[in-house]
Amino acid sequence: MRIVLAFLFVLLCGSILTFIARALAPRMGLMAAPRDDRWHLRPTPMLGGVAIYLSFAIGYVVFAGNLSGAYPIMAAGTLLCLTGLIDDLVHIKPYTKLVVQLIAAAVTVYFGFHLPWVNYQWVNDLLTIFWLVGITNAINLLDNMDGLAGGVAVIACAFLTITFLLNGQALEAQLPAMLGAAALGFLIFNFNPASIFMGDSGSMFLGFMLSSIALLSGTGRFRSLTSVLLSPLLILMIPIFDTCMVTVTRKLSGRRVSQGGRDHSSHRLVALGVSERRAVMMLYVFAAVSGTLALMVRLVETTWALAVVPAFALAVLFIGLYLGKVRIYEEGEQPAGLRIINAIAGFSYKRRVFEVLLDVVLVTLAYYGAYVLRWDGRLPSEQLSIFMKTLPLVIIIEMSVFLVGGVYRGLWRYAGINDLIVIARSAIAGAALSMLVVFVVYWFHGPSRAVFLLNGLLLLVVASASRLSFRLLREMIEGNGDHHPDAQPILIYGAGDGGELLIKELSQNPDYRYVPIGFVDDDQRKAGKLMHGYRIFDSSQVPELIRTHGIREILVSSLKVPETRLEYLRSLGVSFKKMSIRLE
Repeated sequence: MRIVLAFLFVLLCGSILTFIARALAPRMGLMAAPRDDRWHLRPTPMLGGVAIYLSFAIGYVVFAGNLSGAYPIMAAGTLLCLTGLIDDLVHIKPYTKLVVQLIAAAVTVYFGFHLPWVNYQWVNDLLTIFWLVGITNAINLLDNMDGLAGGVAVIACAFLTITFLLNGQALEAQLPAMLGAAALGFLIFNFNPASIFMGDSGSMFLGFMLSSIALLSGTGRFRSLTSVLLSPLLILMIPIFDTCMVTVTRKLSGRRVSQGGRDHSSHRLVALGVSERRAVMMLYVFAAVSGTLALMVRLVETTWALAVVPAFALAVLFIGLYLGKVRIYEEGEQPAGLRIINAIAGFSYKRRVFEVLLDVVLVTLAYYGAYVLRWDGRLPSEQLSIFMKTLPLVIIIEMSVFLVGGVYRGLWRYAGINDLIVIARSAIAGAALSMLVVFVVYWFHGPSRAVFLLNGLLLLVVASASRLSFRLLREMIEGNGDHHPDAQPILIYGAGDGGELLIKELSQNPDYRYVPIGFVDDDQRKAGKLMHGYRIFDSSQVPELIRTHGIREILVSSLKVPETRLEYLRSLGVSFKKMSIRLE
């Protein structure tokens, strides 16, 4: 009950203080002017971070003043908020901010806060300093689109609060609850279209408080070594993911990591045709899924966690690869970079090397997952021993079958039914051959037949999913997303093979700037049916569709449309383009 009161009190304070800050910022000259490397288009107040800090500080004094153990964290957070405010006013050097962040992190570690990841105290202290500084800057980098940093902070605070409650730390749980309330009070005014920004004072304070509050989590009965290692990483996965992707892509392109730019995960989603709001909401969902996984690893056996978390990590990797290939700079704008960076970037195109290394991971994950499923997450010691001894053998056999079976002959982006048949044949043959060899090695005593049956099925699933990953991501992100504001509605005349080829080309290349309304076909038997999610209309419905959707252009995909029909439609005020394939 006290947590609820603290949350509501800080939420009210945060809303009121943000409203006041929005009115005061123009008078104080704290306005964010539009810039080429930023996303907003008009001057916007940026005193929201002060409102977040003050509302949390008031709540801390009223509800958690007796939590003296958190005083160093609050003091260090105050230092970073002041540093960020000065930067908002006079723009201090990046290395100056880094020095202050290191001081704040060192003070926190000096008072006994650290990540219990290894058995050596000095290593834990160094890791903790890196953690505090890294998350602080991650939230700072994430503050690149309306409502993104604030919303992700609210979600992270919610999962941190649940974590503390599961640990029986009701008093400490008030801290993330109040921090989330302060961020939520600000988010009311910051969600798209934002009327106020948090500035560096808010992003640095939020980032440092999130990372340092996570250090207060105790070792309750739900905790295990796996959850100690993974929970904070999973709860704060979005800022970590975004920072890693920006760092890698900027390094590969020869840009400074500290240099601003529209190359964050949110910007790349927008570049794919997703609206700003939808891009932010998608990242909210990502943060919620990651936080839920963080709670799950606390409640399940370690064997289950070691199977699920790597699978999630692979999914994150594929999302990063997919977003990383999105072009966000115009031709000639992308810097050439250094020679060594270009060499590294060139190596990234050696896809076969990546595929082979990935399949080694997938084979390992499928084999381990088969043991986990067979023994319900509680592997007997003798079975764990069999797994460890036979894993290298299974990897060699199944990778060899993949190679001989032709798995590496296809291109991921164009994977189809034939490729899936090849994968299925290779996965089943590899699992069967592995079973035969392993059983011979153990003289048919010890290994479980069910393990190898499950291994074949899991390998089929994960290998197929990896090949279809880019297509699935494109469908989820772009398929039903918002189109370019200049895109015009069109109809495709001809719901046959040509129409299918054309709709695929339009969906994969948004540069055409067309919004397909549907297909038109003279065959009345096709009317009312769907083709790739688009409705097929009878040709008699064209005049009504033109009036309803404001269609000015029709793309003709079939050579069988009579010229008289085209003349009639042209009289309705629309123009035509005929699809053709040229071989020159």
